[in-house]
Amino acid sequence: MKGYFDHNATTPLHPAAHDAWLRASEKHWHNPSSLYRDAGLASQQLESARERLGTLIGAEAERIVFTSGATESNNALFASLPADALVVISAIEHPSVREAARSRNVVELPVNAAGVVAVGELQKVIDSKRTALVSVMAANNESGAMQPWSEMAAICREHGVLFHTDAAQWIGKLDAANLGDCDFITGSAHKFGGSKGCGFLVLPSEDSRLGFIRGGPQEHGRRAGTENYPAIEAMVTVLESITPHLTEIERMQSALRDAFIAEMRAHFDPLRVISELAPRLWNTVLMVMPEHDNLKWLTRLSRRGFSISTGSACSSGKEGSSVVVTALGASVAELKRVVRISSGWETTAADWQALATAFVEVYEELNRGGRPQ
Repeated sequence: MKGYFDHNATTPLHPAAHDAWLRASEKHWHNPSSLYRDAGLASQQLESARERLGTLIGAEAERIVFTSGATESNNALFASLPADALVVISAIEHPSVREAARSRNVVELPVNAAGVVAVGELQKVIDSKRTALVSVMAANNESGAMQPWSEMAAICREHGVLFHTDAAQWIGKLDAANLGDCDFITGSAHKFGGSKGCGFLVLPSEDSRLGFIRGGPQEHGRRAGTENYPAIEAMVTVLESITPHLTEIERMQSALRDAFIAEMRAHFDPLRVISELAPRLWNTVLMVMPEHDNLKWLTRLSRRGFSISTGSACSSGKEGSSVVVTALGASVAELKRVVRISSGWETTAADWQALATAFVEVYEELNRGGRPQ
């Protein structure tokens, strides 16, 4: 995985998750809703995983509903709101929030020059409008900019407004122990070393209107369907495995990221790094290249064994897919030159240097007329 720099899209399965999934699949493969002894043991393990996850994110276990991932969780949340509900979202939300919110009355909060939502704008909206829900992501999936979710949650709490954060990019990269202060939280296992098709939604309390998938009584009647216990166990186990090391990982990987930016600037002028002045995830670099279409960069880097992206994977293939750069008022030409780099926990200095070298090689190739050597 040395050339893989698209961890914000998905991560490789972590060894801890792999081993946990195998153990759970071999020993507790039974349906947790059945009534015989082995099924009861599977149910006990499922509830243990719920308790352990609650401890990691600072939320009571009874608030947690296991889902197929953040997209389902976000859609379920917005579907549970009254049709005339006024919801406030940021201008840089993930498509699964933006598209789901469209079914309600939406007010969009702008971001500042660093790509961070202005807290003062939220205060103005809450003071002037009857708001049902505020939804602001914890960290942006494209730029890595951390959003002031804790401060916004406190403001909403003071005004009796529900607050939701999509924490898909935060969890597994930064300490998640205080996320439980939010009323709603969404997370997705494959963003931090778990398997795809597994995630969760945290609710304000055990009692909720949630019922997006109807059928059986699973998840206390809030989400029907047989729970995927092996994937849930893998998700919780990997989060337990990596959480104690996140502070050291952040320290080391931030330095490697910044060294990569300096190396790129030595070869590319001007190079615009989005949200560079904002606190941001240690693994993420969103750049506007000075020349050449981003798909050309992506395809030629791919030939050399490097995986990068042009923005959110959930927007790939769409013209001007970068929500963040659009929100910052970029030109159409700039949108076509955006590339996103996102590393992992074990990315090395040599990996970063190899990527920078590959960028230089691709640049020389493109300037020769785009003919691969």
